[in-house]
This record gives sequence, C-alpha cells and structure tokens, in this order.
Amino acid sequence: MLVGSVKLDLARMQARKGEVVTANVKGIEFLFKKNKVTWLKGAGRIVSAGKVEVAGTAYDAKHIVIASGSESIPLPGVEVDEQVVVTSTGGLELSKVPGHLVVIGGGYIGLELGSVWRRLGAQVTVVEFLDRLVPGMDLEVGKTFERVLAKLGIKTTLKTTVTGARRTESGVTLTVEPAAGGAAEEIAADVVLVAIGRRPHVEGLGLVEAGVALDERGRVK
Repeated sequence: MLVGSVKLDLARMQARKGEVVTANVKGIEFLFKKNKVTWLKGAGRIVSAGKVEVAGTAYDAKHIVIASGSESIPLPGVEVDEQVVVTSTGGLELSKVPGHLVVIGGGYIGLELGSVWRRLGAQVTVVEFLDRLVPGMDLEVGKTFERVLAKLGIKTTLKTTVTGARRTESGVTLTVEPAAGGAAEEIAADVVLVAIGRRPHVEGLGLVEAGVALDERGRVK
C-alpha cells in the first residue's frame, strides 16, 4: 500500500487536545460525584483560620489544603498578551505554526514547547540568561540537551538577557544584550514564548491576612 505525503492539520490537532482536556475534566467531575466530594465553583480565599469564602459565601473547614497551582513568572519589559507574546498557556493554543518562535528561558518548559513547534515546522531560537540550558539539572544533562536541540535545528543563545519587546506588524522585535554587558541587538520573531520559570499562584487567596507564612518566592513555609 502506498501512502501520500503527510501534512499537518493544526486545527484538528488543537481540537483533539481540547477533547482530551475536556474528557479529563469530566473524569474528575465523575470522581467527585462517586466519592461525594462537593465542588464549589468560584474564586476562593481564606478569610481566617478554618474559614474559606467562595463567591461571597463562607464555609467552615477543619483542614485547608492550598493547591492553587502556579503561574508564569513575568519578565520586565516583555508584556504578555497570550497571542504573540505568550506563556506556556498561550504556547499551547497557537492557531498556526509561527515562522520564527523565540523562547525566552532555557528551562524544561520552554525547551519542551520549543521542540514541539520546531518539529511542526517553526524556526526556533532559545535565549537564556545563564551559560547553560536547564540550569537546575546536572551539567552533563544540559550539555547533552543542547546537542540534541542543535540536531533538531534549534538555535541557542546563552549568556544573553532580554531587555524589551516591541510589537510590530509582523510579530515582535526583542532587544537583547550580553548578560555581562555590551551592545544591544534585536531579534525579530513571529511569536515569543516567555518561560523564565514559574511561581506559586497565591495572589488573592488571603494567605498573609490569614496568618499563613510565605517565603520570598510565595511558597508556604
């Protein structure tokens, strides 16, 4: 049997992703009902020890588990709109393959998404402030990772800091400088992915007011 050339149907791929997410959510709803877990829908905050407020109604609790997830750390000078300047959230929702995707940050999240879009046809450039990729991992892992990405055709620019982003008719122009100091340069991109790390999503939960101690990164001590 002969098979014709394979083509990417990005709209169908994204639709399939949505179907999988919806199925997972419905699966959690089923488990809630099966195990008699009450689901309160709305923004919640801790108003005092043992009391949580959701959508204006207070509920008493013997124990409170904080599991509010994380959010992308913002980068000064680079405003996210989740369309052409995206976090990992918007990076999963692109409606077309960008001609040139610039990933700010050499951590595993940015590299994973960058490699996905590279395989789908995008030119990808990774800009990292430090002198290595995945700095939280073993040095040899980072070096190996860099070689693997190079074979994929991904360009890595290390020891470089991004100081600004300017919207253009065709996308975004980034201003970058050597981390050690030096002349500024510009990089033109269709889409920019900001992936310099994540932090706990605790804003608006009322943790400080309720007496919950947080460290400098917003994590519960």
